[in-house]
Amino acid sequence: MPRKPRFYLPDVPLHIVQRGHSKEPVFFESRDYATYAYWLNEGAKRYQVAIHAFVLMTNHVHLLITPPEEDSASLFMQYLGRHYVPYINHKYDRSGSIWEGRYKASLVDAEDYFFTVMRYIELNPVRAGMVEAADHYRWSSHCHNIGIRKIQMVRFHPLFNALGKTKRERYETYKALFGESLEPGAIKRIHEAWQSGTPLGNDRFRDRVEAQLALKLGQYRRGRPKKG
Repeated sequence: MPRKPRFYLPDVPLHIVQRGHSKEPVFFESRDYATYAYWLNEGAKRYQVAIHAFVLMTNHVHLLITPPEEDSASLFMQYLGRHYVPYINHKYDRSGSIWEGRYKASLVDAEDYFFTVMRYIELNPVRAGMVEAADHYRWSSHCHNIGIRKIQMVRFHPLFNALGKTKRERYETYKALFGESLEPGAIKRIHEAWQSGTPLGNDRFRDRVEAQLALKLGQYRRGRPKKG
């Protein structure tokens, strides 16, 4: 059966999720996380992909990126795989792919969902019970986005830069978004979008995506996230 083609748009944020085969670990020690982060940074530079948020969990990763070209995201992920998979296989005497099929991805309506997806990604370790607060987890973009620790590969989206006139104001405004947990309905919509590969956004966003791609993208749940 032929693979379902992927359709991305230049300069439209993309939420990417990749899981370990059979939900097995893809990171075993700190050096593994650091090695993946190194190739993440190298791939972003090579394909000029802007990484806005990420989290590296034991058996999966979440990325929120903006690709400059239609094929940038695919090339970026292929580059990561070509470098990280051989590293793991050689180090742990394994063979074959460490990933569960192809990565999942959904286009994100920046106007309505950009910060919701950022919170979804950076709160992943909290929801998993690994840490009490997002800034306690080392392998994510959160500390960069609240101004605690600089991470070279993370790039601020224009919407982030609009959060305040100064860096301090932007960091504080973004940090305040984590004062409450994500609304369960928003988590469900985000999960359904990346699982199905359908755009995450309102009717207007979906219609724009379909018009630009000149195709219908299947069923999805419409609407915008509730505030809070």
